[in-house]
Amino acid sequence: MKRKLIFLLLAVSLLTPWPVVYAYDDVLAGNTTVQIEAAESGAAPELNGFGNAIGSVTPGDLFYIDSGDVTLDTQFILYITNTDELVHYYRYITLNVGVYAQTGTDQWEKLTTGEGEPHDTYITMNNGYVNFTLPGYARYKITIDKGCFYCYGTGTGKSAVMPKFYLTTG
Repeated sequence: MKRKLIFLLLAVSLLTPWPVVYAYDDVLAGNTTVQIEAAESGAAPELNGFGNAIGSVTPGDLFYIDSGDVTLDTQFILYITNTDELVHYYRYITLNVGVYAQTGTDQWEKLTTGEGEPHDTYITMNNGYVNFTLPGYARYKITIDKGCFYCYGTGTGKSAVMPKFYLTTG
């Protein structure tokens, strides 16, 4: 009985400092939260959908991300939140998602793959979301660079529903 008590006390005393060290180390590392801001409505992409139209998308900004104080790479997930509405108005929507890093005041450079090729990511009504990972210590903007759609008839005096987007960290 005495051996079990000594073993239990020894185990508890050895394991107690670990959470404290982890929390202290995390604070020293400077890990803070990522700031996500929605773009103004005037900068948003546009789809001019109307009855039986095949069309293209006018490019625009969706979100701005500030991960300047974050040390680690962060995973992001971009969702189309109203696909249940869109299926009644569109046969398909295919959107090219652009990710840009800020290089100066009002200057942005598109992120590329390791080989220097543009990183093409597409979000559709079919998949409904895309994910990507961004390094810390930078500002980014998420855009829709181009896209296409096929719109069903919307009826007299009605306009087609626009996609609604939501960005979160994974």
